[in-house]
Amino acid sequence: MRPTARQVAELAGVSVATVSYVLSGRDRPVAPETRQRVLDAARQLGYTPNQAARSLRKRRTQRVCLVLSTLGGVPSDARLAMDLHEMADARGYSVVTLSVDSAARAQAAVEVLRGGIADGALIRVTGDHLERDLLSGLAATGLPMVVMSNESGLEGCDVVRTPEVEACAEAVGHLLDTGRRRIAFMGQRYEVYREQPEGRLLGYLQAMQRHGTAERIITGGADDRVAAYQTATELLGSRDRPDAIFAASDRAAISAIWAARDLGLSVPGDVAIVGVGNIDEGLISNPHLSTVGPLRHDYTDVVRLLFDRLQAEEPPPAREIVRSWTFVRRGSS
Repeated sequence: MRPTARQVAELAGVSVATVSYVLSGRDRPVAPETRQRVLDAARQLGYTPNQAARSLRKRRTQRVCLVLSTLGGVPSDARLAMDLHEMADARGYSVVTLSVDSAARAQAAVEVLRGGIADGALIRVTGDHLERDLLSGLAATGLPMVVMSNESGLEGCDVVRTPEVEACAEAVGHLLDTGRRRIAFMGQRYEVYREQPEGRLLGYLQAMQRHGTAERIITGGADDRVAAYQTATELLGSRDRPDAIFAASDRAAISAIWAARDLGLSVPGDVAIVGVGNIDEGLISNPHLSTVGPLRHDYTDVVRLLFDRLQAEEPPPAREIVRSWTFVRRGSS
């Protein structure tokens, strides 16, 4: 027969309620030695909570959903997923992940979230697929949500913002201050082709305007390593090549360093290169990559916002936090 919570409680010498608090991951005051006795007893008996029965009883799925623009290849997304999984494990939740790399998938994601696939959602998207109206409509259903976005006008959910524009403008200003004048912006498709510039491209444009530099070199290519290498090779192989590249991702910037070296150019002598993201790989590129981004990648504060919402008796008021970004100058510029 399947062991019961009552048997675990008897073996550990505690109440059934204490067993429930410990194994559900709820934030209740349980002494460390008591918690360990419960865990040891559950392990000895081979007891696991009946998630299906619990979900029916509470009308909850015990799942949270991570919504990303695409799956794979983005180091910061991988760290966000890891931090979400770790906190979910500790609280007895599982994680499902949805990709919204098209308008159709964005609409489908909203529909399955409305349908109750998860008790809450952590949403980190770039581009225009998950529009503000879709997000606001989803939040209006009462679904606990945390949205990582610089989009204005989001209501009914917690919002996590990053000062991308200011930090990117600082990086491009550094390039201009060191004498660079033909600075190319290598962006991602959604940045380059949108009607109104935002984020990293807007920071580039503001810095160029502030320094009175008329020439703009704006191109795509930052979506993946191969495209970035090909784009940088084309830019740097031209007769009027740029003397600096500001790439919208560190992965693209590192590919640009490879392209420059393969063309026999020195970095930063012939061309300075700056990326965005501050990923660890930038510390082993040659030269080390100058970058814009957070000084450390730790998303526990963001993940905690979601679980605070899930475990609150009453929905808390919408909160907004700003995660600081900075320009980190290294050898490539």
